[in-house]
Amino acid sequence: MTADPGRGLVLVVEDDPAIADLVTLYLRRDGFGVHVETDGLAAIAATQRLKPVAVVLDIGLPGVDGIEVCRRMRAADDWTPVLFVTARDDEVDRVLGLELGADDYITKPFSPRELVTRVRTVLRRASGPVVGEVLRAGGTRLDLGQRRVWTDDVEVPVTTTEFDLLAHLMRRPGQVFDRAQLLSAVWGYTAAAGTRTVDVHIAQLRAKLGPTNPIRTVRGIGYAADPT
Repeated sequence: MTADPGRGLVLVVEDDPAIADLVTLYLRRDGFGVHVETDGLAAIAATQRLKPVAVVLDIGLPGVDGIEVCRRMRAADDWTPVLFVTARDDEVDRVLGLELGADDYITKPFSPRELVTRVRTVLRRASGPVVGEVLRAGGTRLDLGQRRVWTDDVEVPVTTTEFDLLAHLMRRPGQVFDRAQLLSAVWGYTAAAGTRTVDVHIAQLRAKLGPTNPIRTVRGIGYAADPT
């Protein structure tokens, strides 16, 4: 199930053949190449061998599950965008997935059109601007062109979504955004998608950037990046 049109190759990791076939159909219609794996160990090998532009990763895989696949990818410094697919519609799976460095998630049953839109959105964010504008706040430096982040001159690996969230705040130093505004601006969702996602990503950014991170909580409202 491999092809590689112009949009790049997406690795789909799904053990349900009907779902895998449907996702493959819609991704290919949108110009993506698709490679399908049905178990976690094969998925890990495929990410290393094929270098996909994104991974659509089911959590409930037999043997090595999707959570462990993502964990091993990030441990190997592989920051390919990951979109989790889960049948378990509860906060624990979502938060755990995001803490592992997933960029997004979608819950079964889902619209295949929505999944393709999510993949496109993550990849559009990952491509970033072509100019090399650099933002600074606190001890954090962010290169928009290279999509790289440093804190106290030490480079920090971040996911596509973490980068975009930090960039959105740092582009507007001092401006306070509520969670719904950040969810809409960074993820492209309405507030109904769940603002807890924002809190998880903020917590992860703070943990990665350390005590000199510029993100400030404005109690009862949301978040802001302190000016330089």
